[in-house]
Amino acid sequence: MTPRPDAPRPPAQLWIPPETPAEMTTRLRPVRTRHPARTVGAVAAVVLGLGLIGGAVTGTWLTGDSSADTAEGNVYAEVRTAWHSVPVDTLFPRTLDGDGAGPGGADRVWTRIAVAPDSDCATALDPLLTKALEPVGCARVLRATYTDATASSVTTVGMVFTEADEKGMLALHNRFTTESLGERTDLMPRTFPAKGTVSAGFGDEQRASWTVEVVTEAPVVVYAVSGFADGRAVADPQPADEAQAEGATNAPAQAGLGHEATGLAERIEKGLRGAVGEKGTEESR
Repeated sequence: MTPRPDAPRPPAQLWIPPETPAEMTTRLRPVRTRHPARTVGAVAAVVLGLGLIGGAVTGTWLTGDSSADTAEGNVYAEVRTAWHSVPVDTLFPRTLDGDGAGPGGADRVWTRIAVAPDSDCATALDPLLTKALEPVGCARVLRATYTDATASSVTTVGMVFTEADEKGMLALHNRFTTESLGERTDLMPRTFPAKGTVSAGFGDEQRASWTVEVVTEAPVVVYAVSGFADGRAVADPQPADEAQAEGATNAPAQAGLGHEATGLAERIEKGLRGAVGEKGTEESR
């Protein structure tokens, strides 16, 4: 029976394809079930390497305590080889809540849809961004792609683990700030599209907004780049700060894609800081 042309349509059902299997997309370890008798081992698996998580370092990162300078130097040395010991669900949680992270303070919820294999900078980043990071060296890049609750946007968020010490990271941070390198479109991070997911069409031309944050308390650069999930090309991408500015009217700004990039980057960095705090608490007991 043919429905009348004016008959109401049934409501659309939101469907997000299942996440690309982690074992096919990454060498990072999965999260294991925690048992009381294995507290020490579980803590070691949940945090970003033993060097990154000393109690003195926790004080420096979370409170700015300068008395931990020597320990922080040791952290920089350890984390260059410890990036592979963190489980994927710790660095890139399967879901992330973004309370107040959207335009006008709207809430956001993001779902992880794919995790990339660990990569070098030349593979994961655009050539000019790779060159900009040369002074600190690139140990490895870890990436994951998320979508929002409506599956209308996709965002790749990543962490570049560097070979630098604190002085090197501070110099890079100052350069990115004074030269506005994080606002240059030719330094946008690359996306990570995944076949069979809503990010399948998320390529270079679909990049709409991005942010790059140089962390000075650890040898890590956190970045995020967002776009539309329908694969549309974006002719005028905007850095996240501009896309979130009051009165911004272009498509990335109106769609809240600057908020998507900033919100995810902040929460991935916060998760890293939380791992540091958790280990510091365990060691102080």
